[in-house]
Amino acid sequence: MNIKKIAEMAGVSVSTVSKIMNNYSDVSEKTKKRVMEIIEQTGYSPSNSAKTLATKKSNLIGVIFAGELNVEFTHPFFVEVLNSFKKQMGVLGYDLIFFSNEKFISSGDYYSRCLHFNVDGCVIISGQKMEPAIRDLDMSSLPCIGVDLELSGKKSGFVMSDNFQIASKVVEHFYLLGHRELGFIGSTADSDISNQREAGFAKAIESFGLALNRKWFVHGEDFFEISGYTAMRQLLETGSMPKAVFAASDLLALGAVRALKEKGLRIPEDVAIIGCDDIEACKYTSPTLTTIRQNKERLGVLAAHMLFDLINNQSDGGSFVVEPALIVRESCGSRMRG
Repeated sequence: MNIKKIAEMAGVSVSTVSKIMNNYSDVSEKTKKRVMEIIEQTGYSPSNSAKTLATKKSNLIGVIFAGELNVEFTHPFFVEVLNSFKKQMGVLGYDLIFFSNEKFISSGDYYSRCLHFNVDGCVIISGQKMEPAIRDLDMSSLPCIGVDLELSGKKSGFVMSDNFQIASKVVEHFYLLGHRELGFIGSTADSDISNQREAGFAKAIESFGLALNRKWFVHGEDFFEISGYTAMRQLLETGSMPKAVFAASDLLALGAVRALKEKGLRIPEDVAIIGCDDIEACKYTSPTLTTIRQNKERLGVLAAHMLFDLINNQSDGGSFVVEPALIVRESCGSRMRG
C-alpha cells in the first residue's frame, strides 16, 4: 500500500492525500473524512520518502562540522550547543543527519550532498581551515545557520557569543584583582573566534592603559588541551612571565595549568588563569577554573528557531550575539584576595 493507491481508492489526487495527512486547511471535511476512513481501513502508514515526494520537504536537517580541523563530538562546548539544537529541532518536527567532511563521490561537495539527501536546511559548526565548499553552501539557496561562524548568504544566518565582550570581561576582572602583566593563549590564525578574542583582549588591555607585551601572546594548533599545554611551554621559554593569562577556551586553559604545574608554579599565586566556555570540567579541576560562560543552551535554541524560520520563509536570516557571563572560581586568585 502506498499514497498513490490511497488516492486512487479515494478518487482524489496524491497531493490531496498529502495535504490531508499534513493537516492542510484547504480540503473539504467530506474529502478528509473519506480519505481518513480509507487510511484507517488499510492501516496505511506513510513512509518518510512518500512524505518527501508529496510535500517537497524531508524534515531533515544537515549537521556539518566545518573545517579541515573540526570539533566533531570531542569538544564539550559544541556538544552542549548541539544537544540544545537537537532537542529544539525535535520539538519543531525535524530529525538530524550528520555529514562528514570527506568527499561525497569524487567530485561532490556539501551542497551536492544536501541535495542528494534532500535536507531542508543545515547547521554548520565552526572549525578551522575552512573548506571553500562551506562558503559555496553559504551562498546557495539552502537555508543555513552557522554556530560561532559568520555566514552572509541570502538564506543564511548565525549565532555566536560576543567575543569582544568576553575578552573585555577577562581584562576587567584581572585589572580589579591587581594583575597588570597579561598574556594570551589562542588557537591558530585560521580561527576567527580565537582572532576575535585576541583582538578584544589586546584592545581591552590598552583601554585600561596597560602595556601590551606581544611576547606573551602565544598560540596552539587548535582549542584542545594539548595545544594549551604546548603554548604555555612556549610562553615559559620566553624568559619572563605574565602574572595572568587568558586562554581562548577552557581546554586550552586546562593544558596551560598542567604545563605550569610541571614547572612547579602555583595557580593562582604565581600565574592566574581564566578560560572560556564554562565546560563541566571547570568545576572539578584543581584549582577550579575561572571562566567565561557562553550560554550554550540559548545558542542551540536560537540556532534552531532561526533555521526553522529560514526554511519556512519567515525571516531573511540575520544574526544573534549572545551575552557572556564571568564565572569566578579559584584559578584567577579572587578567593585568595577576597
